Amino acid sequence: MRFLLLPILIITLLACSRPQKYPVAEASDITKAQLDIPQQSIILLGTIQDGGSPHIGCQKSCCKDLFKTPGPSRMVISLGLYDQHAQKKYLFEATPDIAQQLKMLKNFGQEFPSEMPDGIFLTHGHIGHYTGLMYLGKEAMNADSVPVFAMPRMKTYLEENGPWSQLVSQQNISLILLKNEKPIQLTPHIKVTPITVPHRDEFTETVGFKIQGPNKNALFIPDIDKWQKWDKDILSQIKEVDYAFLDATFFSGEEINTRDITQIPHPFIIESMEKFKVLSKADKAKVIFIHFNHTNPVIDLNSSAARKVLEKGFRIGQLNEVFGL
Repeated sequence: MRFLLLPILIITLLACSRPQKYPVAEASDITKAQLDIPQQSIILLGTIQDGGSPHIGCQKSCCKDLFKTPGPSRMVISLGLYDQHAQKKYLFEATPDIAQQLKMLKNFGQEFPSEMPDGIFLTHGHIGHYTGLMYLGKEAMNADSVPVFAMPRMKTYLEENGPWSQLVSQQNISLILLKNEKPIQLTPHIKVTPITVPHRDEFTETVGFKIQGPNKNALFIPDIDKWQKWDKDILSQIKEVDYAFLDATFFSGEEINTRDITQIPHPFIIESMEKFKVLSKADKAKVIFIHFNHTNPVIDLNSSAARKVLEKGFRIGQLNEVFGL
């Protein structure tokens, strides 16, 4: 009898570990259930690392079938921020999947008239995090002065290098300077603060963001080299927020055997789980792993790696998840 109950217990634990999803339209289908979405909330609009999934040049089984039939949930990392009370929506990261992500954000909760968000926040100058801006130019959207929030080096990079400089000169985007740890009050209920983190800063600095709502706060760090390189204590940072969206590019170093892993440092999930094991059960549940390389086995929630993460009390980010603020 004991052996019969064990599989049932494991399945129950896994089901309880997975956060609730709200029905969210991927195109133009708006459902009545969206009326229940919190007035201030975050929606996860993508979970994959910059190169996407399937990944260019990938010969592994993780990509083979996806080249034939792309997975609709495999979009590059992005968050949407929603304030129904203020009638505002913001996008975090301008990814190569920005067209679909902007449509999802427009259709999320109360549908506002504009296709464009009220602002776009950029973390840094790597391809998955800013190159979607190109679709705001005259070849595509020909947007009108969309506010783009950027740190000093990121702002200068966009102003002084084509084709991004054309977006500035043609007034498709309007750059707004951010300063490290200086909060911006977006609406009466929402405040956003950039926080610099160590990363491969070839052209720009790298930041995460703290998003503060009326009742709950979130930390968004899609890219960082290693937790021990940061001048802040990640454990304390997790304790101070309600949601921590954290870099989980690789499950372990074993999945990358064609590249020098020291040249693309990220916290492995196994490293993060070891570091975070001292957290309480409630604090572990705040951790939402994101930014998955195409090789990362946790993308498949049925994998042994994903089960290990969930059994330890952490969460695996999923497209369209909603987090009330």
